Amino acid sequence: MKKLIFLAAFVMTANMVVAQMAAAPSSNQPSSDMAVAVVDNLVHDFGKIKQGVPVTHEFSFVNKGKAPMIITNAQPSCGCTIPSWTKDPIPPGGQGYVKATYNAASPGAFDKSVTVTANVETGVVTLRIRGEVVQN
Repeated sequence: MKKLIFLAAFVMTANMVVAQMAAAPSSNQPSSDMAVAVVDNLVHDFGKIKQGVPVTHEFSFVNKGKAPMIITNAQPSCGCTIPSWTKDPIPPGGQGYVKATYNAASPGAFDKSVTVTANVETGVVTLRIRGEVVQN
């Protein structure tokens, strides 16, 4: 009797798992209510830059989705990087930007990120800046 109850519970659980998997949207196709950010380049290398001279790079992207793209935040990995971004919704086919300014105060190599939160399928896009600060 215990085996029969266990078997019935197992079959019901397996059935629920399969039903949930079938109902989940395909990860290959973006949801219709999501924007799709196509960024020219996710990483920018400044090369060698002078200490004490801030540098800025503008990451540009196109919204290839069917919904307007809304950037809600751009969080740098440290206080040495200051982001700015397109504040207005970016319509389908429209272009937007995220600028990253690095203060270059300390000599040596750097590799920093800016995590952009938006209504894209993954929820975030991570942009990177790198280079080497050299003394004057």
